[in-house]
Amino acid sequence: MKRDYYEVLGVDRGADAASVKRAYRQMAMKYHPDKNPGDSSAEESFKEAAEAYQVLSDDNKRGVYDRFGHDGLSSRGFSRGFSSQQDIFSNFGDIFGDLFGGMFGGGMGGGMGRGRARARRGADLRMALEIRLEDAVFGVERIVEVPRREICADCKGTGAAAGGIKTCVQCGGRGQVMSRQGFLTLSMPCPRCDGRGQEIAQRCGTCGGEGSKRTVDKVEISIPAGVDNGDTLRVSGKGEGSRSGGPTGDLYVEIRVAAHPLFQRDEWDLHTPLKLPFLDALMGTEVILETLDGEEPLKIPEGSQPDDIIRLRGKGVQRLQQRGRGDLHVHLDVRFPSKLGRKQRKALHELKKLF
Repeated sequence: MKRDYYEVLGVDRGADAASVKRAYRQMAMKYHPDKNPGDSSAEESFKEAAEAYQVLSDDNKRGVYDRFGHDGLSSRGFSRGFSSQQDIFSNFGDIFGDLFGGMFGGGMGGGMGRGRARARRGADLRMALEIRLEDAVFGVERIVEVPRREICADCKGTGAAAGGIKTCVQCGGRGQVMSRQGFLTLSMPCPRCDGRGQEIAQRCGTCGGEGSKRTVDKVEISIPAGVDNGDTLRVSGKGEGSRSGGPTGDLYVEIRVAAHPLFQRDEWDLHTPLKLPFLDALMGTEVILETLDGEEPLKIPEGSQPDDIIRLRGKGVQRLQQRGRGDLHVHLDVRFPSKLGRKQRKALHELKKLF
């Protein structure tokens, strides 16, 4: 049995991204193969921690794991584990590259490289979007306004005016500086230029050296039929821009479905009450029922009882990324009069004799 990923890293389920990253860093430092040569138990712990971090550091994968566990990841196309040793060290390199540079030789998968810092990806953005139940059932296109930082078109994110970039005086353009800690000599990103090997001599007049500007972008969100409350959609390339020339981050949209006055959702099915006079339930009738598809005739069988349920097939929620819809369950709420007139009472006494 696979251990719970939160248990592996020693964090609770509400841990933020920084806590998850910090916990993984500690585990990876403790169990790295270079520090535990020939120790297969440490190697397995290192792999286990890397796999847990791979899932919990990704908002999309983490959301699926929180709702459906290990099997949910596989059933939704997310891989568990690693196909090669190199995959394991790609995680390790991501989290330690900005701290230790090329310190580790990569006893299991090769070194993580030296030289200038890699172009960093822009930050992801998150937002909540409330939709109607009808939108969740049938799908909808929505235009939303997203405040984000956009890379300055004039300086391309460098923050420098044309010709205003010079070689970093501290690292000499290498992007790395050497630091000795005990018996180790570490190569780490230059603190002056942040590993870029260059620094600004003259700031960009458009962005004032920021490399980006705040803007409000109109983004089209395609909401598929069948989404549910709490589902998260990813819109690629609509997050923050990258100052170092890396890819733009993504936008994650958390869906919140507003309550409906008539219908309640249960996975792919819908439920609705129908108030019905007791004589109509007793004798049977036909009513016009309001559904999300419009008005539908509904036949009430003779002798229907309170709390009986009539099912309308295919009038529920569209199954997400599947064919077919769930059903609409109509719950009969049979109503009896609280008071009777003289003629009504007499008529019911005669009816009682017949029964």
